[in-house]
Amino acid sequence: MEELITEWRGGRAANPRGTNQSGLRAYNERLVLSMLHRQGAMAGSDVARLAGLSAQTVSVIMRRLEQDGLLLRGDPVRGKVGKPSVPMSVNPDGAFAIGLKIGRRTADLVLADLMGEPRIQLHAAYRYPMPEAIVDFLKDGIATIKRELTKEEFGRIAGIGIAKPYEIWSWHESIGAPEGEIARWKLLNFEDEIAQFTHLPVYVDNDATAACRAEHIYGRGRELGSFGYFYIGSFVGGGIVLNDTVFDGALGNAGSFGSLPARRADGTACQLVDAASLYLLEADLARAGVDPGRLWVQPQDWSDFSDVLDDWIERTSAQLAQACLTVCAVVDFDTILLDGAFPEAVRERMVERTRSIMASLDHRGLIIPKLEGGTIGRNARALGAASAPMFSQFLLNTHAGFAQG
Repeated sequence: MEELITEWRGGRAANPRGTNQSGLRAYNERLVLSMLHRQGAMAGSDVARLAGLSAQTVSVIMRRLEQDGLLLRGDPVRGKVGKPSVPMSVNPDGAFAIGLKIGRRTADLVLADLMGEPRIQLHAAYRYPMPEAIVDFLKDGIATIKRELTKEEFGRIAGIGIAKPYEIWSWHESIGAPEGEIARWKLLNFEDEIAQFTHLPVYVDNDATAACRAEHIYGRGRELGSFGYFYIGSFVGGGIVLNDTVFDGALGNAGSFGSLPARRADGTACQLVDAASLYLLEADLARAGVDPGRLWVQPQDWSDFSDVLDDWIERTSAQLAQACLTVCAVVDFDTILLDGAFPEAVRERMVERTRSIMASLDHRGLIIPKLEGGTIGRNARALGAASAPMFSQFLLNTHAGFAQG
């Protein structure tokens, strides 16, 4: 695993209302941080008005957060009358988190700051994921991060988020993994394994839901209160954002769009995951005599995949168009975002073609949603994983569904 590692460096107003009762101060601190995180720099008076808190309460909270290194004081803004207002913003260096994305062909480990910017990132490629290799990759990655940071910076790491496919052992045939080997995932307890080399808390999330969360707090989702989300990795998945929060569902599996019913080109029934995923392009390239491993090489260059890529985009867009209308029959989404682990040019082509096909389908009783491209791309799952410790310690999530341990 070690030889496969490479490294590089790199609004809507908040709906919740605050309370002036000192006993709920932790909630109010999260509320203030969440508002500044989502809206950007604001003066205390604006925060107090939007949050429904007194100016004195907000002033006390902001002073405390500034002392803790979580907020930065901006330059005073002078008006015509009264005291100048001082905008406060989130300090990106106030906290860090580690995010691990476990994919069918690659793993990504990222150290992200409080605003979601990657500071250190590691990448590994493999034929199929094995628990022991992934745990070793994480262990080596944490050691690398520790060497790169000061002791004080390392002490500001809030935890480790892990984004992994749901029941990864169920897809052994599609990814060409021996069933007996991949079944070892059933026995893995992340908390026990990771506790052997770090005391950082661990949070486990579905990989597509994590990608949705990254888009919600760092990408286009900052402009939207509710939206549906499709992410195409080795397997397609999705997520749901309602009322400014990612909705995980009672069992943490809401937005499992890869399980939507679909039909192959020959008319046989299947799930969307078997009709609109990158592993299908991988197989197409292999049949055409093109090395499919190039799909997972960073930086990505798919410029000479030619007709094979064109055919895959056409088939996948047709499947996604029907899937978009299907989810809108359940939740009346105004907007659906589409992203994936592919180059930006591929995403743009797929969005345009899916939008065109969707308009031609039978949509009686439905309002066709706006279809737009996401902005995070291949980093979405790792950054979404890293956001889990941030939400646990600093931000508000009214539908919190992270599973710790």
